[in-house]
This record gives sequence, structure tokens and C-alpha cells, in this order.
Amino acid sequence: MGGPAALMAGSAGLAVAALWLALVVDRLLGEPPARWHPVVWMGHYLGFTGRRIAPQAESPLGADFGRLVAGALAWGFGAAVVTGLAFALQYAAWQMPWWASVPFTALLLKPLLAWRMLRMEVLSVERALAESLDAGREQLSYLVSRDVTRLDESQVRESAIESLAENLNDSLVAPLFWFAVAGLPGAALYRFANTADAMWGYHGVRNGRVWEWAGKFAARADDLLSWIPARISALLLALAAMEWPTGLRMEARRTPSPNSGWPMAAMALLLDVRLGKPDFYVLHRVGRNVRADDTRRALQLGGRSVVWAGLLASVAMLGVARWA
Repeated sequence: MGGPAALMAGSAGLAVAALWLALVVDRLLGEPPARWHPVVWMGHYLGFTGRRIAPQAESPLGADFGRLVAGALAWGFGAAVVTGLAFALQYAAWQMPWWASVPFTALLLKPLLAWRMLRMEVLSVERALAESLDAGREQLSYLVSRDVTRLDESQVRESAIESLAENLNDSLVAPLFWFAVAGLPGAALYRFANTADAMWGYHGVRNGRVWEWAGKFAARADDLLSWIPARISALLLALAAMEWPTGLRMEARRTPSPNSGWPMAAMALLLDVRLGKPDFYVLHRVGRNVRADDTRRALQLGGRSVVWAGLLASVAMLGVARWA
């Protein structure tokens, strides 16, 4: 192997090194301050434009193709800026010696991954439940968008574990997948799309505005970009447990989302617990109620899945470079 192939293999090796360094930084340090966080910047843009696109709640409901186009254009502009900046920064990293390129790339990739923060949020719910049900509900409200006021103790844990499984994909597996496919621009584009879906991708009214049409493009874009990673997330959980979750496909289809059901159903089946959103869906209905030790087990499976995700992304990048 020589010439361009050797260059490609070397670049893949640097990308793999940056990936693992980013995971180490996430594990040890967590999130950067909000003022330096690119996902926070994405949220500011989406909040600013969303308020100008989505109509007030008193507006009549119905098909609104003007809002759909406006939402698509705002999404496209934001995605182009995010992807362009990520490409420029990645190009700058390519010009550096390896000992500078690896940490520079890792520090750019790290804010697009958020396993430590997710883990700490779920642990905080469990600690709050040890104090009281009300404290657990309040802590859960920082993690999920659903109404938590009527949830019992088991349902609070269900919601926390569901969020852990879903966000394992959104906050780690999918960004790593797109980093392996398209480098920093791929990971950055995914996080923009996922943030847009989290802020805009709602049916009906949320926070006083109608998102049915204004957020439709953002929701579909996230569905598309998450389709493969969500299924990989279920596979990673199975690898973490060294067990295949029998009935996964059937359970995954019970959720309205085409993607989030896969890691959530895998988690429910592997833990042998019932997970659900009241009045919407139930996963693994014959499973038992969630207990405190199930939260700890879910976190263990999530942590192992992070390692498996890093390994599979590394093998993919090095394999493609080897055979290119």
C-alpha cells in the first residue's frame, strides 16, 4: 500500500485516535460551558427562527404549506452553515501535524457527543426518587418533555430508562456513525438535525406555538438521518448484554417514531421490564415493573454500548481506508 491509499489510511488512523480521545474527554470532563457549546448555538438559531416560522397557538389548524416551506428553508440554511463551518475546521485540522490534529479534532467532536451528561441526568432521577416521588418527578422533567405530574415511581423510572435508550442513539451512536461516514461535517449535521427535531418536531401545539407544519421538514430529516443509527443502537445494546432481544422488531414498531422504538424496545426486552408512555404505547407489556436496580443495569448496558460504538466506528473507518 502506498501513495493515496497510505494517505487515506493515515487520515483514518488520526480520525480513530480523535474519536477515542473525544470519548475520554467526555467521560472525564463532560460538557463545555454553554457559551462555547456548538449545540447550544444551534439551539439559539433554531429558537430565533422557530419563533418567526411557527404560528401562535390561537392560529387555525390545518395544512399550511407556507410554514412547511419556511421551516425547510430555515433548516436548510442552518444545516448549510453548520456543515460548512465543520468542514472548514476539519480542513484546518488536516493541515496540522498529527500531534495537534488529533486533539484539535477531538475537542471539536466532543461537544457533539453527550454520554456523560445523559448518564448523570438519569442517575440524578434515581437519586431524587430516593428522597421522594415529587423530587423524582421534578428531576425527570429536566430530562423528558412529557407530563410527569401523574407518574408513579415505576413510571418515573420507565421514562428515565426510555430517555437513556433513545438518547444513547441521539447523543452518541448517531453522531459517531455520521462521523465515521462523513467526518466532522457529518456529525455536526446530525446534531443540528436532531436538535431541530427536538425543538420543532412536534404535532400540534407546544410552548404556545403550532409546529405541525413548521416543524414537519425537521422531523422528517431527523427520521432519515437516524434510521440506520437507531437500529445499530439496538444491536449495540444486544452486544453489551451478550443476548439478542427476541421480538425486537415487533416491539420497536409500537412507538409512533420509526426510530426511537428500536433502542427503547431493545432495552425493555434485555432488562425484561415494561416501558411505556401513558396513553401512547407500551413496550414489552409482559415485562415486570421497573426497579431501582434496573436503572443501574440500564446504565451499565449503555456504558458498554458506548465502547462497542467506538469499536465499530473505528473498524469501519479503518476498513474503508484499507480497501479504498
